[in-house]
Amino acid sequence: MPNIKSAIKRTKTSEARRLRNASQKSSLRTAVKQADQAVVGTDVAAAKAALIAAQKKLDKAATKGLIHKNAASRKKSRLAKKVNALSAQA
Repeated sequence: MPNIKSAIKRTKTSEARRLRNASQKSSLRTAVKQADQAVVGTDVAAAKAALIAAQKKLDKAATKGLIHKNAASRKKSRLAKKVNALSAQA
């Protein structure tokens, strides 16, 4: 445990940030998984809605610095490709 006042504060703030980031990453992963599952479910409308929600979360995470912007772009592209393939089949 740190003795210096500023080190104590840094410990508290870093723990709070860690918890916030973990929560945000978890909801991001959940949104991406739901979009993937919607594609497997072969319901085009649900897949498009899940894609929009996942894209929104990915953009926000990239803006906040939670994930790299290229990683967000890559994930969005792959999800969109799956949804577009599903809608082309229908």
